[in-house]
Amino acid sequence: MRLTLRIWRQKNATAPGAMKAYDIDGVSPDMSFLEVLDTLNEKLTLEGEDPVAFDHDCREGICGACSLVIDGQAHGPERTTSCQLHMRSFRDGDTIDVEPWRAAAFPVVRDLVVDRGAFDRIIQAGGYVSVPTGSAPEAHATPVPKADADRAFEHAECIGCGACVAACPNGSAMLFTSAKVNHLGALPQGAPERETRVLDMVAQMDAEGFGGCTLTGECATACPKGIPLTSITSMNREWLRATRKSGRR
Repeated sequence: MRLTLRIWRQKNATAPGAMKAYDIDGVSPDMSFLEVLDTLNEKLTLEGEDPVAFDHDCREGICGACSLVIDGQAHGPERTTSCQLHMRSFRDGDTIDVEPWRAAAFPVVRDLVVDRGAFDRIIQAGGYVSVPTGSAPEAHATPVPKADADRAFEHAECIGCGACVAACPNGSAMLFTSAKVNHLGALPQGAPERETRVLDMVAQMDAEGFGGCTLTGECATACPKGIPLTSITSMNREWLRATRKSGRR
């Protein structure tokens, strides 16, 4: 396959950026999208040009680092991560646009790399549970009903990639935040911080400059791990409950 990649190039957060076109030949349909970027970077390095900066780590669809907007869609045309997107999803001769996440809370660091530290700060605000120090407790010491365990696992699948933010027309982080709140809130171990968790995490989300949620549903459609849209409504109920109980606004 022969392709043209139109890639966003930007030297740093303050420098102006622009799309730049690169032709690449010999692309196998079985290659992943990141392997194509690797091939391009080898070519650019041999030609004395700066390689394209992009985030990646596990390349197994687990870590969520490979945050790319491909042809206007978070992670591309398939519901998966960019590292698990294969070139058989495209056709010979295609021109493919590759951009970083577009959100005010995710400033561009360089080229396709954005700073997603806002997610870390949301988790730091309340994404934890209180546990006693000492030896590990017996695995069956705290029984968890299967329905609660299933709900916790469903939300624990969130990998924090940010596709929900990139896909949302408002740049909202509600799906990410709700996944973290509901994951811990479903378990008895998360009960001590149940009220403060949702209040603090939502407050931090707002402080980071994410947009408001209007339940358009694009976040759930783009999520590579299938976090449901009902996660947001569940968190809204938790937030209202905690607000009434604590008197905080």
